[in-house]
Amino acid sequence: MGDAQTPHREYIIEATDLRKSFGGVVALGGASLAVRPGTIHALVGENGAGKSTALGAIAGRLQVDSGSISIAGHDTTRITPRAAQALGVAAIYQELTIVPGLSACANVHLGHTPIRGGFLEESTMRRRFKDVCARVGVSIPPDARAGDLSVADQQMLEIMRALESRAQIILLDEPTSSLVQAERENLFRIMRDLQSDGVTMVLVSHNLAEVLAISDEITVFRNGLTVTTATSDQWTRDGLLEAMLGRAAPDLLASHRATQPVNARDFVRIEDLHVPGILEGISTEARHGEILGIAGLVGSGRTTLLRALGGLEPSARGRLLINGTRVRWPRSARQARRLGFALVPEDRKGQGLLMHMTSRENVGISSLRAFSLAGFVRRRKMTREVREAVKTFALDTSRLEQPVRNLSGGNQQKVLLARWQLAKPKVLLADEPTRGIDVGAKASILASLRDFANDGATVIVVSSELEELTVLADRVVVLAHGRLVDDFRAGTDGVSADRMLSAAFAE
Repeated sequence: MGDAQTPHREYIIEATDLRKSFGGVVALGGASLAVRPGTIHALVGENGAGKSTALGAIAGRLQVDSGSISIAGHDTTRITPRAAQALGVAAIYQELTIVPGLSACANVHLGHTPIRGGFLEESTMRRRFKDVCARVGVSIPPDARAGDLSVADQQMLEIMRALESRAQIILLDEPTSSLVQAERENLFRIMRDLQSDGVTMVLVSHNLAEVLAISDEITVFRNGLTVTTATSDQWTRDGLLEAMLGRAAPDLLASHRATQPVNARDFVRIEDLHVPGILEGISTEARHGEILGIAGLVGSGRTTLLRALGGLEPSARGRLLINGTRVRWPRSARQARRLGFALVPEDRKGQGLLMHMTSRENVGISSLRAFSLAGFVRRRKMTREVREAVKTFALDTSRLEQPVRNLSGGNQQKVLLARWQLAKPKVLLADEPTRGIDVGAKASILASLRDFANDGATVIVVSSELEELTVLADRVVVLAHGRLVDDFRAGTDGVSADRMLSAAFAE
C-alpha cells in the first residue's frame, strides 16, 4: 500500500462493470464504484441494490462473475480475503464474523496475532486490546467470551479488529445499526481520526442523516446498477431517497400510533421479573392492540426482557399473567409460542432464520399446521399464502425459492417479519425490527407493526432509533441498569426522544 496515497493516483479503489448472480438472481448487473484516497465514501441504496455484494467483492469475500477491481493499482478481481488484507483492506460486515467461542481479546487479534518464538505473546495482546478499547471508548473484559456479548459489543470488536490490523482501507457495512447515539458519535470520531491519518473508508448505511454528515462522496446503487456519484454537499436526504427508490420518498415521520383508544384490559402483565445479573424487579404490562416501546442504553436489559418473554432466558423468574391468568414463565421458544409469543430477534442470522432453507420455507415454517393435510404439507397453498405475506414488505417474490442466506441483511429481516405476519401471534416481540432495513421499506415495516396491533395483537418493540418509538409506540417504558426507571404514555406528538434519553441517563 506504499503508493496508495501518492498524488498521481486519483482513485484508490476502482471497481468497473461488476456483475454477480446468485442462483439466477442478479445482485450486480454492471455496477461501478470509484473511491478517492483518504476519503469517506458512502454507498447507499435499497436492500438488494448490490451494496454488500460490491463490498464483499472488493474485500475478496466473493468472486464476481465479470468486471474488474483495482486497489491502489493492483488487480484484485480474483483475490482472497487474506490477499486483500495483505493489501491493507479490512472489512466490517453487517453479518458479524465474530468467533463466539473465543475471548474478546482473541477475536480482536484474529489474523494478526503477535507471536514470538512460536508462542503467543499474550501480555502484548492484552495490552494492545486495552489500548484499542480506550481508543474506541468501550470497556469490554478481554477474557469475556465473545458469544456472550451483546450484538453492539460484538460489532465494536469488529471495529477494534480493523483498527488493530492497521488497515489503510476499511469497508464498513452498516456499522452503526446496533449502536446507540453516544456510541455512533464515538464511531464517527474514530472515523474522522482515521481519515486524518490517511485511511480510506467505504461506508454502507441506511441512515441517510449519518451518511450526509460523515461522508465526502456518495454513490447510489439501484437494482444492481450505479445510479450516480456526487460529493455529499450536492445531496439532500430527499434527493438521495429519490435516487435510491426511483420514486418519491415515503414519509418516515408519519405517525403509526393508535388512532383509537387501545383496549383497557391488560393482556400481558409482568410482575417482579428477575434475570440474574441483568434484570432486577421489572414490573409492567401491555394491552390488546397496544404497541409498547422499550427504550434504554445498550446493556440496560432491553433485549433480555424480550428474550425472557420469548422463552430464551431459562433463569428468568417472576410472575407472568396472560389475560389475567397466571402462567409459568416459558423456558423455551416452543413454550413461548404455545402462549402466543413470537420473537423477532436482534440477531436474525444466528437466532431467527434457518440459513440453509429457502425464503419461502423460512416464512412458512411457523405455520406448517395450517398448510398440512394428513401429515403432508400442501406446497401450493403454502406458496400462495407466503407470497401474499411478503408483499407487505416489498420483497421480490422471485427470490422466495432462493436460500435465505443469499439475501441481503435487510431482506432477511423482511422474511422474518413476514413469517410472523403469516402466523399471527398474540404477542409480537420485535427487537430492532428495522435494523439494516432500507428507508423504502422502513415505513411499511412500521405500518405492519401497527397492523399487528390493529388486529388485536400486543406488540412490544425494542429500538435504538428513539424517533421510531416516538412515531410508533402508544407507551414507552425506559430501562437503565436492569431496572424500569420510567413509563410514558404517548401524547399527541408521541413520547419525545429527549424524555426517553433523560430517563435512560438518570440512573
